[in-house]
Amino acid sequence: MYLFFLAQGLTFTQIAILEAIYNLTTLFGEIPTGYVGDRVGRRNSLLIGTAIISVTLLGIGLAESFLTLAILYVCWSAGYNFRSGSEDAWLYDTLTDDLSEDEFAHVRGRGESASLAVGVGAAIVGGYLGSIDLSYPWFVAAAVTGLGAVVLLTLGESETYENSEADQLSFRETVRIATEALSKRNLRAFILYYYVLYAAVTYLVFVFLQPIFETVVVDLGAAPGQVESLLGWFYGAYSLVGAVLTYYTGAIKEYVGVRTWFLVLPFVVGAALIGMYVVPLLALPTFLVARGLSDVTRSFAGQYVNNQIETLGRATVLSSMAMVSGLAVVPFQLGSGVVSDFASPLFALAVGGVVLIVGSGGILVWESPIAE
Repeated sequence: MYLFFLAQGLTFTQIAILEAIYNLTTLFGEIPTGYVGDRVGRRNSLLIGTAIISVTLLGIGLAESFLTLAILYVCWSAGYNFRSGSEDAWLYDTLTDDLSEDEFAHVRGRGESASLAVGVGAAIVGGYLGSIDLSYPWFVAAAVTGLGAVVLLTLGESETYENSEADQLSFRETVRIATEALSKRNLRAFILYYYVLYAAVTYLVFVFLQPIFETVVVDLGAAPGQVESLLGWFYGAYSLVGAVLTYYTGAIKEYVGVRTWFLVLPFVVGAALIGMYVVPLLALPTFLVARGLSDVTRSFAGQYVNNQIETLGRATVLSSMAMVSGLAVVPFQLGSGVVSDFASPLFALAVGGVVLIVGSGGILVWESPIAE
């Protein structure tokens, strides 16, 4: 997608502005759409979001200007607003029906693994499609996402949700529930640690993966015309590694532990981002495992947060977490875009690595982000 934007003549700063627009839309839309998810049902909220995303992907593939892309980015974010919160709320409540809510991280990891496994072939095909025309992958993605809406029609709501009377909550009551949940001491440090700092810095990895990959492989001797197809193969490997890591989310939880995972990972990731600036070739293995680490971490975060909150207003609370994260990402995005234009994307990620290490250390000194 970022090669597509660059081919449209956008600068890194404009790309960063698009990402900021996306996250500002997330900021203002998360609680209202989370409320919709609680009122009309998690499945219906997912259906609305998926339909919006499908249409938006088609529009982006046809877009030819920054202004058009900016408008479509608002729609794209709104689509994910309807999905965020409702996805994890639907899964957690469905597992609660069978008294299996402790298996959330395991089940979510297996589902993400299946998604990534399919993505291996899709990434390779997408790379070759992109080498023909960078718009084609958008069109295919729109069609496949549309099929997802059909799949959602086969799902039902959980008994836990149906018995919660969430569909009778007023908006004011829902906001009160979300505010109370977010004010809990055992969630405050975790929100700052993961949803603000870690999520914001690691988001930049996905923003700059493609231009950095292009720079590294061309420096290694690849012809510029081969970049798109090589990127497709790389994303295939990237999805495969991610599928393996997320498949073993349950095993990681059992043998490593959620607490240890969160206490160690920010420092490992921060060091890797700094190391990439010193030795650019390190970007390839770092990017290779980035998706898997991100999805495993997101599953653990979902498990931890869901364990701390009640079914009533669950989608709104989870959407509020995404809202906080979206707000935190905005200054990182805008700053990284400017730094990339004046220095390089590698330097911007290195700065992010320093911020992640120093910030994580400061939070740990203040208060443990994961309760014992």
